[in-house]
Amino acid sequence: MAFRVTELVGAEFPLFGFSHCRDVVAAVSRAGGFGVLGASGHSPEALEHELAWIDAHVDGKPYGVDVLIPEHQAVAAGTSTADIAAMVPLEHRAFVAGLLNDAGIGADEDQLTRSNRTPGTMAGDALMDVAFRHPIRLIANALGIAPASMIERGRRHGVPVAALVGAKEHALRQVNAGVDLLVAQGTEAGGHCGEVSTLVLVPEVIRAIRPIRDVPVLAAGGIMTGAQMAGMMAMGAAGVWTGSVWLATSESETSEIFKEKLVAASSRGTVRSAYRTGKPSRQLRSAWHDAWEAAGAPGSLPMPLMGMISEPAMGLIEKAAANGNPQARELVTYFVGQGVGLIEGVKSATTVVQEFKEDFAAAAGDFFAAIETT
Repeated sequence: MAFRVTELVGAEFPLFGFSHCRDVVAAVSRAGGFGVLGASGHSPEALEHELAWIDAHVDGKPYGVDVLIPEHQAVAAGTSTADIAAMVPLEHRAFVAGLLNDAGIGADEDQLTRSNRTPGTMAGDALMDVAFRHPIRLIANALGIAPASMIERGRRHGVPVAALVGAKEHALRQVNAGVDLLVAQGTEAGGHCGEVSTLVLVPEVIRAIRPIRDVPVLAAGGIMTGAQMAGMMAMGAAGVWTGSVWLATSESETSEIFKEKLVAASSRGTVRSAYRTGKPSRQLRSAWHDAWEAAGAPGSLPMPLMGMISEPAMGLIEKAAANGNPQARELVTYFVGQGVGLIEGVKSATTVVQEFKEDFAAAAGDFFAAIETT
């Protein structure tokens, strides 16, 4: 079956699988979907290593890269990592150190902002340099308008540029900027998301951009099954962009403890919070969020300062939880959408793609059969 968006990126099936794990990306693409590697957690050197690995393991199938370049940050481009760390208030350092120490996780205030790596959101141009050295078939951006440099380089390399949007107004700006593909991501989504539901956002975006330019739109947010995918495409989406469903795969980068918490969670077990990156993002609710929302806790820091203190803390939390600390286990969290309630167990990424295909075909078949009988 031919789909417009698969012709754009060279995939077989319009299931886009976003993951920070190279193994998931390669498995999705090999199985006929389109894997997209989240690059913001990598340094340029690490991204080079990851993409070289994907090139060697994707069997020639297409894949893409998501390079997060926020339109607005609290720190000027070129600011050193040490200077960024120094901007984190002592109050926030003391709060996190106290939170971890109360949970039996040893940490000092300096340790919580000690890093030799520039935050991924501050290294966008360098990450693009790496991405365009590889045979990628898509490059995506979120948290603002795709930079003109990304669109220009995409044109020069023959690589379509995608943009994630959470509101109709954002979609209009992206289309006028020249992007080739939109990802309409509803509030159900894991990670950074807006406040409009996927069911409303997708048709609203499609209707809004139609008079300007014909740009395919992928639906994102809470999509965990092929039946949901068929429903989104019946509304006019060209395919779907998925993320949370891959967190519970055997190849995923997430810890075994987090996978266990995913399987046990309900769709009401997530929270849209700025207490991880500095911008609202949906995560699995944990004792981390309870602590930050309690009376007397300091407010969230802007991006990238919040990440400078939360990410080292999360690394210490995961390590302590793996070593059997029950209080650390309560603090474990990660980005995940409301579709987490549909996760019933851990599967391989290949199995997830195959189930999407079968579920999609069955749902589409039922739809057309129902039309024929009316």
